[in-house]
Amino acid sequence: MDTILSRKNLVMSGLIEKAFCLSVILGVVCLQALVLPEPIMADDVILAHNTAPAVDVKDLKEKILLELSPEVRKKKFNDYIKEKYPEAVITDVQEGVKHIKLTNYYNGRPVRINIIEADLKIAKNLEVMPVLSNSGRLQGRRTITTIAKSKNAIAAINGTYFKFQSGVPLGTLMIDEKVYTGPVYDRVAMGIFDDGFDVARVQLNANIEGSGAKVKIDNINQPRMLSTHVLVYTPEWGRYSPYAPKYGMSLRVADGKITKASANPIDIPENGYVISGPKKLLQPLLKDKDVKLSIKTTPEWNGVKHIISGGPYLVKNGEVFVDMTAQKLGAIGGRNPRTAVGYTSDNNLILLTADGREGSSIGMTLMELARFMKSLGCIGAINLDGGGSTVMYVNGNVVNKPQARGGIPLSNALVLSVVDDEKDDSGTEITQKEENHS
Repeated sequence: MDTILSRKNLVMSGLIEKAFCLSVILGVVCLQALVLPEPIMADDVILAHNTAPAVDVKDLKEKILLELSPEVRKKKFNDYIKEKYPEAVITDVQEGVKHIKLTNYYNGRPVRINIIEADLKIAKNLEVMPVLSNSGRLQGRRTITTIAKSKNAIAAINGTYFKFQSGVPLGTLMIDEKVYTGPVYDRVAMGIFDDGFDVARVQLNANIEGSGAKVKIDNINQPRMLSTHVLVYTPEWGRYSPYAPKYGMSLRVADGKITKASANPIDIPENGYVISGPKKLLQPLLKDKDVKLSIKTTPEWNGVKHIISGGPYLVKNGEVFVDMTAQKLGAIGGRNPRTAVGYTSDNNLILLTADGREGSSIGMTLMELARFMKSLGCIGAINLDGGGSTVMYVNGNVVNKPQARGGIPLSNALVLSVVDDEKDDSGTEITQKEENHS
């Protein structure tokens, strides 16, 4: 009896949903019927009365069905991918996520390309996010397979540049609204929101205040470029801060209070940070010892959840835009293995790798990559680390052919992770790397 009742309930719920869809569509048709035909009168009177836009019933019906019918949305996505990649090998990663393999030719020579395209309106159980390789610590490296599995990821690509020796990312990295590293040369980054994406060159807008003084913060957890810079080192940097610069000092801050000052390395408290810079700038903070750290970015990106930097731009506002010189990335020119991330006007996510440095796949120039990302419909796209770092992971396997089997150990990755009630907090792992195109 229970089974019969449950089936009846299912049938009734299905009938109710269909009735609702039909009533909405009929309502639209009725509204269309109420739109009066254009009156026959003098031109000036026609203009005065003909201001209401015509209702496109067919277009509205399509939009309503897409909103109310997941099956229709899935079919449209499947048809769209088949039409978009007519000569590619296409496989399902999961609902709303496709893996596309194809070969392009440049001057008659081949380039193997792997693409992930995801409609996150269909794949609602997925989160796009950068991941560190060492459980939230900046120093260390692991393979993309290890990083991806630690986050229950169905797909992943290598992320931003990093110091090869230590694994510290070079450029802006925010995970779950927490800034781990600041920008380098204000390079372009992708902001990831709950409802979409954006790309922009990012600047740090941070300061520390105390004892009536306000000190500008030049960077967070990044290599020192100038002795005049003021840097902040958080527990993610490691156990100790570096030596202070010449004529400088470091201040240990725990729970908003300065607890130690020294020119030597200082242990970084879990409930605070170490600030390091010129003595003349930091010494005034010692008067009262109570300080407040403020960290923002420009653009401010209200609601941004994650940020991953790269560079240069590839597509900006729907147009090819490669600003390699402006972002001080001249060393990564030429034809190389490439990794890129972008998004379409419908907020479909696109991840791409292009193999290179071999006869069967020669790699791409940045302009070729930019034009190709635009051809895929990207309205915003950026280059990520490439060369020996270029690698793509899909459902347990590395699907491209990196120079090192399985890919070199990475500092960080950009992943598509399955979200569930028992979300994995295990983080990842790291080891440093310079902009790896050598």
